[in-house]
Amino acid sequence: MQRTDLSRGAGVAWQKGLGWAMVQLGAMLPFLLVLSTAEFFWLKSTHSVEGHTWVLLGECLLNTVIGWLDIGTILLLLYLAAFTFSATVSRWLLRCLLLLLLLVQLALTGYFSATSVPLGADIYGYSWHDIRETVRSAGGLPLLPALAAVFVLTIAGVWLYYCPRLTPPVKRPAIVRFAALWCVPGMTLLFTGWPGFSYGGSEFTRNLVVDKTTYFTRESWQYLHRQAPETDIYADNYVGGDGTPGLRQRHYIAGDDYPFLTSDTTADVLSPFFRRDNRPPNIVILLVEGLGRAFTNEEAYLGNFTPFLDSLAHEGLYWDNFLSAGGRTFAVLPSVLGSLPYAENGFLALGDAMPPVPTLNGILHANGYQTSFYYGGDAGFDNMAAFLHREGIDVLRDVASFPAGYTRLPADNGFSWGYSDGELFRWWLQSAPAQGAPQLSVLLTLSTHSPFLLKQPEVWHARFEKRMDELGFDETQKREHRLSGDQYATILYTDDALRNFMAAYARRPDFAHTVFLITGDHRMPEIPMRDKIDRFHVPLIIYSPLLQRKAVFHPVSSHLDITPTLLAWLHHAYGLAIPTVNAWVGDALDTAADFRNIHQYPLMQTKTDLVDFVSGEDHLNGTTVFRLHPDLSEEPVENDSLRAGLQEDMDAYRERNARWLKTRRLWPDTVLRRFGR
Repeated sequence: MQRTDLSRGAGVAWQKGLGWAMVQLGAMLPFLLVLSTAEFFWLKSTHSVEGHTWVLLGECLLNTVIGWLDIGTILLLLYLAAFTFSATVSRWLLRCLLLLLLLVQLALTGYFSATSVPLGADIYGYSWHDIRETVRSAGGLPLLPALAAVFVLTIAGVWLYYCPRLTPPVKRPAIVRFAALWCVPGMTLLFTGWPGFSYGGSEFTRNLVVDKTTYFTRESWQYLHRQAPETDIYADNYVGGDGTPGLRQRHYIAGDDYPFLTSDTTADVLSPFFRRDNRPPNIVILLVEGLGRAFTNEEAYLGNFTPFLDSLAHEGLYWDNFLSAGGRTFAVLPSVLGSLPYAENGFLALGDAMPPVPTLNGILHANGYQTSFYYGGDAGFDNMAAFLHREGIDVLRDVASFPAGYTRLPADNGFSWGYSDGELFRWWLQSAPAQGAPQLSVLLTLSTHSPFLLKQPEVWHARFEKRMDELGFDETQKREHRLSGDQYATILYTDDALRNFMAAYARRPDFAHTVFLITGDHRMPEIPMRDKIDRFHVPLIIYSPLLQRKAVFHPVSSHLDITPTLLAWLHHAYGLAIPTVNAWVGDALDTAADFRNIHQYPLMQTKTDLVDFVSGEDHLNGTTVFRLHPDLSEEPVENDSLRAGLQEDMDAYRERNARWLKTRRLWPDTVLRRFGR
């Protein structure tokens, strides 16, 4: 009899405990729905959104409910596990987790509002220093949003505390049924990984209706539980692509010792466009922060906001369907200067474990070049300085070494990234030698980076308004573009800074011996994107007084092709010594006239997000296949065999990438001794 009473008492306790937890989970849902609604209408008022308002809002709220079923199930299981030890501790644990979840949702909403992309697992690829600098660059935590967050959390805490007291008692069978109705779909969603509803539209619109906490949770789970690809590469000369006609194939020659090593067969595609000089030319590479093709040069779908670069493109060699190797700056130096694989979180993230590699810097230095890198910000960010010093850069100048007399970018809440593009160019022009040994100079700009602050912003906003008139925009187009007015103002500023830089350089005695390459490090995400490939779509312009022909190229090429192409040309035209083998991920730039793609490229949007692969005219993003169009827009296609082939090719790259990470060997010692630093 006593045991029966104890069992009944335990059952009543579990009934009350389960009922209390279900009330708490249900009580949190209205806060999440209100927050999602507020986020939706706020972002809709500050961005251009495609689609019917109420349909999109319905998708947004439905994704919130589905995400809460998923995450709420996890919280319920944690609560029940804690309840076996202490009812009091379990209740406080659940309340704290619910408030923490609400705080995370507020933070993720703020991140999306600032960047136009949801935060995923890419946060795990950055050091605390880099995260702190990024947060400071965004203005830190503004007072008004911070007070609003405290207010929301306070109301939620009071509501969660009193809600169980205001809820009438429910009988045990009803509680069990309610818990089952919650947990069964929640567990199903948890294990199937269903991403939520989205009918389409632009990339920004699709991201807008995504539940940000669910997205972050899923991306984090996948990152923390990622597995090596299962593709088994038996032959050392496996090239992928199933021998797809028209694709350039690679034949690897060193097995597991050097997984990326091939014989150098890079074609010299530039000699037909250049006259031969009496000395090797200077090379100046201008890497422009956020310079996307969407708003650059003729036929940009958002309008041409770079009139000077457009004029330069008409006088040089111009690739209008060019791809960055990454969706953020972390990828630009390894890909442009070394055509290097991504490692795990980007090559730079290896830090002190970066292996020695003969990059463009090292190979040109071995041929008598002096090399330099100039940046208006902190070159320690993303381990850029560590990479450049490791390859033996001759001169590295960043924010810490600017001399007196130069003005930093305006500060936001006491923080400034560094110096504007105009100041960067002015310093380089004053300090770089105009005579002597040939030079390789790399300049990375900064002004078109968040928070998009300029001196005399009213001047550049007026220029922005004038440019829209010059482009013939109607009032609807003007209204949509003004939502990103700060971004467009900085683009126009940087274009003007490049105009002044080139005009000043033209007065130097070494101008006649210089080749300029201009490209974006990635496409600026803060201006909403139309599709996935847009994040990587940047221009490439090669301009020089040495050019004897000008041309526009519509095929697809990428950052990974720049170093192989330059070295093949300099070797053929000027007799520079280059390695007879290479570990390039890229190949020669494609100089055909019409649109095509004869390459295969892995693309890494963030440090933890190697989910993109381009092969021919197809683009694999996650499990979705897109067909590329001649303007490099894309549309999804349903083709299971095509998807399987692309996935196999991508896994082949990932498997090879995993193999070299084990050995940390890309190039033989004989090459490193001659061309490394």
